[in-house]
Amino acid sequence: MTDSQRSVRAYGSWPSPITADHVAAAGRKLTDIRVDRAAEAPVLYWIESRPDEAGRNTIMRLDDDGEAQSLLDAPASARSAVHEYGGAAFTVHAGTVWFVNAADQAIWRRAPDGDLAALTDTDAPGQFADLQFDATHDRLFAIAEIPRADNEPRATVECIDAKGERLVIASGHDFYASPRLSPAGDRLVWLAWNHPDMPWDATELWQADVAADGSVGTPYRLWAPDDASLFGPCFDAQGRLHTVCDANDWWNIHREREDAAGFEALTQERAEFGVPQWVFGQSTYTFTDDGRLIAMATRDGVWQLGEVDQTSGAFTPWPLAHDFYEQLQPFGDDIVVIAADARTPKQLMAASADAVPRVLRATDGLPAEAELAAPEPVSWPTADGDTAHGLFYAPASAACTGPADAAPPLILKCHGGPTGATSTALDARIQYWTSRGYALLDVNYRGSTGYGRAYRQKLTGAWGVADVADCVHGARFLTDAGRVDGDRVLISGSSAGGYTVLCVLTFADTAAAGASYYGIGDLTRLMASTHKFESRYLHRLIGDAPERLVERSPLSHAERLNCPVLFLQGLKDKVVPPDQAETMAAALRERGVPVAYVTFAQERHGFRDADNIRTAIESERAFYTRVLGIPDVEDTIALTIDNFEEPRQGRS
Repeated sequence: MTDSQRSVRAYGSWPSPITADHVAAAGRKLTDIRVDRAAEAPVLYWIESRPDEAGRNTIMRLDDDGEAQSLLDAPASARSAVHEYGGAAFTVHAGTVWFVNAADQAIWRRAPDGDLAALTDTDAPGQFADLQFDATHDRLFAIAEIPRADNEPRATVECIDAKGERLVIASGHDFYASPRLSPAGDRLVWLAWNHPDMPWDATELWQADVAADGSVGTPYRLWAPDDASLFGPCFDAQGRLHTVCDANDWWNIHREREDAAGFEALTQERAEFGVPQWVFGQSTYTFTDDGRLIAMATRDGVWQLGEVDQTSGAFTPWPLAHDFYEQLQPFGDDIVVIAADARTPKQLMAASADAVPRVLRATDGLPAEAELAAPEPVSWPTADGDTAHGLFYAPASAACTGPADAAPPLILKCHGGPTGATSTALDARIQYWTSRGYALLDVNYRGSTGYGRAYRQKLTGAWGVADVADCVHGARFLTDAGRVDGDRVLISGSSAGGYTVLCVLTFADTAAAGASYYGIGDLTRLMASTHKFESRYLHRLIGDAPERLVERSPLSHAERLNCPVLFLQGLKDKVVPPDQAETMAAALRERGVPVAYVTFAQERHGFRDADNIRTAIESERAFYTRVLGIPDVEDTIALTIDNFEEPRQGRS
């Protein structure tokens, strides 16, 4: 359809084939790929979330006929709560599956015939993650987190035998991750770090030797590079240890020297072969059965998958159409990976250098008739003479166009973390907005991952300042270019992104309204109430001075926030407790500022239930429609906005 054949409608009012149901369906996620290599041929397993079952996680297996089979019936759900974010909640060997059950956080065993039995005590306090099976001695290695009265949970590396008996292998560090056993079974390695560092700041690589009888020796440190972080230890078939390190500013693959005297850089790319360890079990490189090193790396927000020459270290990307990858695992002489691009939702595929990738499992896509907005990488000048980055999405519709004398409203999207990153993968939430006539800037503010350690560290001491400036300058950049309406800028973000939302609304005069998904308003209270994993994060992001916490807290300056705000909050959230939203909403409501507050009784940090996902995005659209006075929109849900007087409709 040509522009002359499209209906002219106000931006934000366009009818769209992409509904809240599509956004909820996109909540079905594929994670935690595992390959059972003890079978006659490799068998593929993964975790699949079910938003239509209140976010329950089931373990899936790909059968010989290519059909995916669920291995867990409700109420069983494979989800770890270690660090609250979990990950790596199951492992598999010879058809037997061990998994962390969400309800009790105990390790359960599923036999090949489907029989379920608890391996660890379901009544004992504690939780597990990053399960690794030791076939030689019929036992598991795992990360454990045990609560303690009047203190933070105790982290350990543990061994759990076939009877459920537990033995502590390592303790004393604040955090552990990535226990990995060598092919010969004689070396167990893991990562460790302490407060106030996060795993992308500084980590150490440790080892314990394993004797032939299975006894595990005293742990000792293998590598602790200065001012650098390690990620993803992995052995090749010969037992040579590899890991990712950002000592040269970029997360590159390193390996043990042939004389075992330390580590050497293998790759030398200005790209990232690592990701921030918010969850356990992430994998960015692997070794195939025929000995090749396959890896994925991101540069300027775009991922590539390819092979690393193990002599020169050269990384050669494969000619694939996708530009987003995660969860890379070996699959015989091939690999399996979760892949996506701007038009393709995340899918599980098998790939090699010289064959067409095979899709093994796909998530739900969007309607074929939907016009999809393509991500456009953009960079813009920001504060301090610096540069910020992001992905820009222009409005897209097969049926509508905006008035010739108008520009679209802009949604600034703030990712979480804040050590996170935008993605070029098809995102139903973004297309929900662009298909209705909104423009969207997915901001990779300073502190984001994917642009090297130096860029990632630029948020040190500057959270609530640098990220805010990058959003403000991004909106100004697009406004000056004539691509958006600078008077109708909106901002939305979750968790740490929700904090950036509230800071932009409080400390800058850029946005007309905003939506904070479980965002942070009071840093002092957060520091006193948040969970162990992030309990010292603010020290690095902002500093230790109490007055600095007050200075950067939107709640302390609520008198400066005068535009409408939507708060969306799970009432069981332990990462950002509900009182953050409640106190901020109350302070604004008392001053007469328009406020909508939508809560979800059973949700934790991040919404997983399909009904709640639908309600959240429909509430956000109803909110934007009303506060901007967008005309001719009749399909929004009812939403209570306190202190709100409907504006006259008219601006397009």
